[in-house]
Amino acid sequence: MLRASGFNLRGACLRSNHGMDTHTAQAPATHWAPLFLSHGSPMTALEPREAGDFMHRLGQRCLTGPRRPRAVLAISAHSLTREPVLLAAAQHEAVYDFGGFDDALYTLRYDAPGAPSLAREVQTMLGAAGIAAHLLPEGGLDHGIWVPLRYLLPQADIPVLPLAWNPRATPADLMQLGAALSPLADDGVLIIGSGSITHNLQRVFARGRVSADQPTTAESVAFREWFAARGAARDWPALAAYRSQAPYAALMHPTDEHLLPWFIAAGAGGRTAAAWRIHASQTHGDLGMDAYAFGPWASMWDIDGLGAGG
Repeated sequence: MLRASGFNLRGACLRSNHGMDTHTAQAPATHWAPLFLSHGSPMTALEPREAGDFMHRLGQRCLTGPRRPRAVLAISAHSLTREPVLLAAAQHEAVYDFGGFDDALYTLRYDAPGAPSLAREVQTMLGAAGIAAHLLPEGGLDHGIWVPLRYLLPQADIPVLPLAWNPRATPADLMQLGAALSPLADDGVLIIGSGSITHNLQRVFARGRVSADQPTTAESVAFREWFAARGAARDWPALAAYRSQAPYAALMHPTDEHLLPWFIAAGAGGRTAAAWRIHASQTHGDLGMDAYAFGPWASMWDIDGLGAGG
């Protein structure tokens, strides 16, 4: 069941995947390196903190002007199905798929166009890779999609295609799904996986609604730093086995769905390049808000100069 531009460096330089600075390297005109963005909780829409500011700057820096993606393919932790499903409506609006948060969230909108023709294209592409994907003429963007896009693309003028996925798939399976989507990155489509690099809301709110500026916890830091180091080293086997190898994995992810979109975006970027952590922050102490970029041109998103290790 479904639950429900111009690249303006402004003085910043791109970095190659070997960590060397280069002021001349630039991604091909139609290429958009896949991203993983942490959306945290719905309250990120009202409490941007460092992650919201980063996503806003990322959009302003990379997604304004004549060179813009033709569409966004969004893979969220909150659109889950037994088999891949493409939501191919011509128009979307924000879905308020949460409860117990600030009533002001229900006043926020994100009415983006859909991408029905791209949905058919992606369905054919996945079918050629042996992955059966269903196409529904339905719309709606869950908060894992519209919360980050309100910062990244506030004008809501780029078509969005949500891809629902199976949270019981293994990281290896999801990387294969991402690999089947990889040609889209060279054809003007920005692939975004949306979840949270750490996500345990029960732990966060165990003592009631706590302040967003709680000091970060040691357990969250340990997990996030392990993930960043393994990503920089391209240690895909360890990353796929994070449940047994990463410190505090079960504590930071009691269930997997908020981390698994990372593997789809990583698969779309390919295994030959490091996973670049392009942002690192937290909210409410435990919720990691790190962002990653993938593939040979991941450095196009490194606006803060963190490099592949983040």
